[in-house]
Amino acid sequence: QVQLVESGGGLVQAGGSLRLSCAASGRTFSNYVIAWFRQAPGKEREFVSAISRSGGIANYADSLKGRFTISRDNAKNTMFLQMNSLKPEDTAVYFCAATTTDFNSALSARSYSYWGQGTQVTVSS
Repeated sequence: QVQLVESGGGLVQAGGSLRLSCAASGRTFSNYVIAWFRQAPGKEREFVSAISRSGGIANYADSLKGRFTISRDNAKNTMFLQMNSLKPEDTAVYFCAATTTDFNSALSARSYSYWGQGTQVTVSS
């Protein structure tokens, strides 16, 4: 198993930036595809971005391309989400998740077995 802990959330004005971190412990971090999901009040959890085991390939939700950047540091068992030009509609709880499934199949929350507790991101207008 792998344990995941998110940090870096907070309150930011529209147009601002935040950098989320996800620290992993347990099994070998590089064995897992890692992703970010988010869930706004009253809405379903949605895919944000995923990164391959090596960190060489990333997927993004179409609406977020160009504003969000995912990265990972396998030596430090940590993943990051750099969020720029934030909008009020980005307000949500952001979760990191891990899976051993194939990267090309890792766009659905159902593919992920391990989840962090989430970190709140609030963007004010």
